Amino acid sequence: MVWSVLLPAAVGSMVAAGVCLWWVPGGEKVPEPIKNTSLYKAVRHPPVPVSSPLVLPPAATPVGALPVGVNHEAPALREALNLPSFAPLVHQVIPAVVNISISHASSSADEDDEGEPDTASPPASQEQRRASPAPRKKHRLRHHVTGKGHHMLHPADDELTGAGSGFVVDASGIIVTNRHVIGHATRIMVSLSDGRSLPAHSLGDDPMTDIAVIKVDSPTPLPCVSWGDSRQVEIGDWILVAGNPFGFGSSVTAGIVSAVGRDLGSGALDDFMQLDAPINPGNSGGPAFNLQGQVVAMNAAIASPSDGSVGIGFGIPSEIVAPVVEAIRQTGHVEHGWLGVTLNDSSFPMWVEDVDPHGAAWRGGLRKKDAILAIGNIPVHDARTVLRSVAAAHPGTVFNFTIRREGKIITLPVALGKRPTTVF
Repeated sequence: MVWSVLLPAAVGSMVAAGVCLWWVPGGEKVPEPIKNTSLYKAVRHPPVPVSSPLVLPPAATPVGALPVGVNHEAPALREALNLPSFAPLVHQVIPAVVNISISHASSSADEDDEGEPDTASPPASQEQRRASPAPRKKHRLRHHVTGKGHHMLHPADDELTGAGSGFVVDASGIIVTNRHVIGHATRIMVSLSDGRSLPAHSLGDDPMTDIAVIKVDSPTPLPCVSWGDSRQVEIGDWILVAGNPFGFGSSVTAGIVSAVGRDLGSGALDDFMQLDAPINPGNSGGPAFNLQGQVVAMNAAIASPSDGSVGIGFGIPSEIVAPVVEAIRQTGHVEHGWLGVTLNDSSFPMWVEDVDPHGAAWRGGLRKKDAILAIGNIPVHDARTVLRSVAAAHPGTVFNFTIRREGKIITLPVALGKRPTTVF
């Protein structure tokens, strides 16, 4: 799972004020501003003399000052008026975005902090979702506290409604979503853009990447979307986010890519795309599109002092999602590579702190205190580079490690092992 709550940052009190100056014929005094308001007290400035009016009345406007036939709108306003609409893109992609609702069987594993079990029930209506109080989430969040700045992460699904989002990647009914959206659901219902609701079954999931694949059986082909290359995404690029916030149904928001390569401390494959488009509970599993209508990320988490968006959302890049989805479609599961070492990157070069005697690293010849300089032709500067490369590879893949041992530079070919299910 991937889950996001940033503890509230201290925010100073901010007050904005507007000042309007106008010219009064005959030298009449401009009325004094009302001084008994909190706004005036907060922003009061010493008086500034005005030697000439800022705005001339029509009669005082010099003849010929404004050429006939020229558009005198400010450049920024002209540009704003000419911004393209997202409507054509929405019409193109929204038919492939689905809403997902789930129900759980009652079990001790689903008990909350007060020992009250979740009970199985059919998906709530939109009216019920809106009227219900917020649930306790401590038992979900306590497992996802990261060590980065004491942040706590919210999953962007809606535990209250049992609602989430997904998108169709194959006309046969293959749908991608987050693993934490469907969890251990006993019943999964998918609402399509054409108004139909169909039952779905799970094809498999991957705990490490929080990706799940489900399928619906439709008598007709479904609209679907294609993958974009998240490696080509740049900070500042426009993105369109679609999903099912708070169970209200399909909706879209827009924003830009705020950052790439974010590490939230949730696993070896952490490589999130940070988005400023509003992402709220219920958006988990929904797609983030580029302007070509291709999926470049899947919504997964938000950073917020509450359950709502403050403009810091995180998506799993398509370069991670797409191959995981394909593996699940083919085999029902995903196998990740494993090295079996403890790395210390507190200094440069990074060095091996410990080696599992039963792991792939030991079999390949890596030992304690070896300094890792490169993997293949890629220089290594931190442990994350190694962990991500290994976790993204298949078991059996051979990596050539360039290391320094006792002053000598040597290369060791290491065949990766299969990552244990208990290791993330």
